[in-house]
Amino acid sequence: IIIATSAGKEKQQVSAAVRDNGQTPADFSCIYSKDLLPAAGGEEMTRGFLQELVHILLTYISKSSQRSSKVLTGFKQQYVLDFHHPHQLREGLDGFSLELPDQPENLEQLLVDCRDTLKYGVRTGHPRFFNQLSSGLDVIGVAGEWLTSAANTNMFTYEVSPVFILMEEFLLKKMQSIVGWSADVGDGIFCPGGTISNLYSILVARYHFYPEVKTRGMGALPRLALFTSEHSHYSVKKSAAVLGMGSENVFVVKCDERGKMIPADLESSIVAAKEKGLVPFYVNATAGTTVYGAFDPLNAIADICHRHTLWMHVDAAWGGGLLMSDRHRMKLQGIERAWSVTWNPHKMMGVPLQCSAILIKKRGLLQGCNEVGATYLFQTDKHYDVNYDTGDKSIQCGRHQDVFKLWLMWKAKGSQGFGSQVNKCLENAEYLYDHLQRRTDFELVFKHKPEHSNVLRSLQPGPDRDTRLHQVSTGAQRPLPQSGSGPTASFYDFKMLHTSLQVAPRIKGRMMEKGSLLIGYQPLGAKVNFF
Repeated sequence: IIIATSAGKEKQQVSAAVRDNGQTPADFSCIYSKDLLPAAGGEEMTRGFLQELVHILLTYISKSSQRSSKVLTGFKQQYVLDFHHPHQLREGLDGFSLELPDQPENLEQLLVDCRDTLKYGVRTGHPRFFNQLSSGLDVIGVAGEWLTSAANTNMFTYEVSPVFILMEEFLLKKMQSIVGWSADVGDGIFCPGGTISNLYSILVARYHFYPEVKTRGMGALPRLALFTSEHSHYSVKKSAAVLGMGSENVFVVKCDERGKMIPADLESSIVAAKEKGLVPFYVNATAGTTVYGAFDPLNAIADICHRHTLWMHVDAAWGGGLLMSDRHRMKLQGIERAWSVTWNPHKMMGVPLQCSAILIKKRGLLQGCNEVGATYLFQTDKHYDVNYDTGDKSIQCGRHQDVFKLWLMWKAKGSQGFGSQVNKCLENAEYLYDHLQRRTDFELVFKHKPEHSNVLRSLQPGPDRDTRLHQVSTGAQRPLPQSGSGPTASFYDFKMLHTSLQVAPRIKGRMMEKGSLLIGYQPLGAKVNFF
């Protein structure tokens, strides 16, 4: 029995161990981690502790799926989040302290800390969590992550991770076949996120054209040029900087109003780079841009890459999941012509973080680019086929096992189940789009139907919006001058732009304070902040 005090009254809470197994639970206030397995006689204490923890997690998962709950947690009515500013969490709330002790604390305190960590966090599995690129909490995926942590193995050699190494091989082959590559080509590896997957694509592309870079460095190479759209992910520029090529050598290609790369501008950018003395070698096309959810014209880009002998990479981190849908996969038509593909199952497919794959069409490039043959790991005289020691394909040594949760979810849903899941998400996007079109107080950022699940909206333009924006910014109630006329017009127009930039953050701040909704906003080009 754990005794708790609430509103001056004592109440008894029966632990999960009692509830589930009819056992007499331990007094966790007297038990420490040293008393758990592998300590002698620690099995019962370990079982009781883990049962309590599972009860905490089940309660959290159950409440996360309730629309009446908060996105940020912590109040009696559970919403999306119970927001607190950094200084409040740093200083401690209701006994929750981030300070690290010199002496061990008992298991009861650890269980309280687990509850508080979830209490003050964000429910990313909540139906009203619409922030960056998470899509619910899949129970099978959670089970896979639990097993992964219990196995606690490394993905560098077959001898320490035989089942997971083979699972990775099967998953990569399946994903490559869905992309449209033949069974006799293809390689890949699971990575810690789409940014690292995109970095691998540039790393391998450079090695493909200039294998001497591995030993002699960038000094032995000409000045290289990369190309990506103005709506692409920032990881392309970041990777160019990390790999020593320089972010200034990334040529940003213009997009149309829908956010798609303009092939003619790509062609002219390649010519311009050559005229400046640079050597083009790599083009990044995006299948599902971060903000607009746009799909670049892959076939047209592939034609240009073929003409100029350039490596074509498709960043399908966000849009790759649409390949699972017979209804929507045509939006990625031409992806089979790519030399490499980034695909993040932890986005549209709903796999728990993290789960990202880099797929390389030409087999052997990953190994040749990254292997150094550390003899304490990658001995060639082992008694099994050492081709399954895949760790030397990676720039990491220790590599987290990210494949089991995806493999288990695929078993649970089947390819058709993932397809239905994608279809449902995009049906929801069309439903929201149709409703917003009929609203007079919001406008769509662009008039086209969404290609992905991204739906963008802002306040409806007009005098009423200007008045409301002005009042939000200043609290003023006085009449406003006509925008675009009179001596104060230019200042007024600037004021409206500045205020427009402020409104979305203020609205989001109020939603976070209330805990009812979490949704992304940003400006883009000439467009001020929109949701």
